[in-house]
Amino acid sequence: QVQLVESGGGLVQAGGSLRLSCAASGRTFSSYGMGWFRQAPGKEREFVLAINWSGGSTYYADSVKGRFTIYRDNAKNTVYLQMNCLKPEDTAVYYCAASRRYASTYGLGPVDYWGQGTQVTVSS
Repeated sequence: QVQLVESGGGLVQAGGSLRLSCAASGRTFSSYGMGWFRQAPGKEREFVLAINWSGGSTYYADSVKGRFTIYRDNAKNTVYLQMNCLKPEDTAVYYCAASRRYASTYGLGPVDYWGQGTQVTVSS
């Protein structure tokens, strides 16, 4: 069992930056691919980006390439989402996810565990 707890959300102006953290419980964190999804009001949850178990491979949605970065620290059981050049359309609840499956061609496979989500609001 893995529990995921996100933090770092908040309100930021367009063009600003935020860093989200996702702390995982359990000793098997390094066995999982990790990722971030987001859900805006009235929209379906969408994939944002993912990282493999070692941190050596990442996969990004086109909408965030060049602006968002994912990285992990297995010693701290934590994965991070650095968001730069934020836009109002990035406003959403951001969810951390863990999956036993990761591929460099599509990111995460079926999600095994979800965090509770953290709100990110970007004002124009």
